[in-house]
Amino acid sequence: MMTPRSATTSLERTVLDNLSTAVLLFDHDLRLGYLNPAAEMVLDVSARHVVGQRVGDIVLCRQGQLERRLRAAMLTKHPFTERELNIPLLDGRTITVNCTVLPLHHFDACDELLIELHQVDRALRISREEQLISQHQASQALIRGLAHEIKNPLGGLRGAAQLLEQELPDKALREYTRIIIEEADRLQSLMNQMLGPNRIPQRQRVNIHCVLEHVRGLLLAESPRGPRIERDYDPSIPDFEADQDRLVQAILNIARNALVAAGPHGAVVLRTRVLRQFTIGSRRHRLVLRAEVEDDGPGIPEAIKDRIFFPMVSGQPGGTGLGLPIAQELINQHGGLIECESEPGRTRFYVYLPLEMDHE
Repeated sequence: MMTPRSATTSLERTVLDNLSTAVLLFDHDLRLGYLNPAAEMVLDVSARHVVGQRVGDIVLCRQGQLERRLRAAMLTKHPFTERELNIPLLDGRTITVNCTVLPLHHFDACDELLIELHQVDRALRISREEQLISQHQASQALIRGLAHEIKNPLGGLRGAAQLLEQELPDKALREYTRIIIEEADRLQSLMNQMLGPNRIPQRQRVNIHCVLEHVRGLLLAESPRGPRIERDYDPSIPDFEADQDRLVQAILNIARNALVAAGPHGAVVLRTRVLRQFTIGSRRHRLVLRAEVEDDGPGIPEAIKDRIFFPMVSGQPGGTGLGLPIAQELINQHGGLIECESEPGRTRFYVYLPLEMDHE
């Protein structure tokens, strides 16, 4: 193993080994001479296997562009920082880091290149979740205010049409009042859908796999010729307190979109996992359930990707744009959150639900 000048003493090595910041040191030929345990954890590699490799062979530089910048920094002796750099790992995951590169100059030895990595996935995710929750609360407040302003005159309009219908002698004229009444009822129904359920959640012990199997059965009944519906469950997930009907409705709203996106020859995957010490919004939970709905369809259009949880936003012809906002509201009522990642060929919706009781 190559020994970096910055880690030659026992004290310096101890300090580097115990830093929470990932540190890598490359020699003048851009071969990896050292990485601390934090870097091994971030990059999911072992020092024994990667020390001595060239920079282009390290998972950090698989993208090519960063490798060119590292070589330029070594030549010019100019440091730089790359923010929110996405690094694909060997297991298929992608992490986001802030990368600081510092050329080291020695009077009595060859130059070296020091790289610091600060993983920012967690901070970015928490910020995104807080923004998502804030947007949802704002849209719900707007909908409630709008519904209140619409329902009152709508009721008066319907009542007036009913009275007018009774006074009209001509049956042909009463057909017009019937249209007014039916359209008023349709608008009333739309407002009720946008507001979501108005009853208090009926909580009981629920098994998430019973919920998912119920959803799967409904999907198979609705589309018996495809797509394939695959399951990848973690059987160790415990039961928890929830309103089962609302969970079924929320996940069904997501899964129906996945069914359409995948098409008859595609695949939809229902997956469950347990996360420990996980933050939803600004609150940290000891145990969190993550239920995933994945499809291999074309992905969500970029134009609406940031607005899919807003009412009346839909990527499907003829869609109402209410399925996902209602699903988000139903999961929010359980202290949870729905997130989405989408690219062509893979779209994943993540449903996060805390597993512990409030008093725990």
